[in-house]
Amino acid sequence: MHAPEVYDYAIVRVVPRVEREEFINAGVILSCQRTGFLQAAMALDEARLLAMDPQADIDTVRRHLAAIVAICAGDAGCGPIARLPYRQRFHWLTAKRSAIIQTSPVHTGRCTDAAAALEHIMDRMVRPLP
Repeated sequence: MHAPEVYDYAIVRVVPRVEREEFINAGVILSCQRTGFLQAAMALDEARLLAMDPQADIDTVRRHLAAIVAICAGDAGCGPIARLPYRQRFHWLTAKRSAIIQTSPVHTGRCTDAAAALEHIMDRMVRPLP
């Protein structure tokens, strides 16, 4: 069994009307510095978003969330941000901003499997409760 590794994560939030400061958790970005792991997972509840703001541009939100996943993966089509070292990408993605897509403060945890930790956080913080 591997020794636990420290990881950082942030919840990705959709804030359809920034002035109201209401948001929906839509995904997670997780980075494990020692192993070089950087990955994002998304699960946007479109019905909840539209209930919060019937005028929300779902297609634009989908594109922005997909861009986060692609930047984490280092997709060359995402420009210079995707070519940064993975920790710089994580910090760029989790920087505080006032936009429709925001992230929570960065939190820290420990795990033996970063991909499993990402799924666990998605289940606890993003996906609908059973």
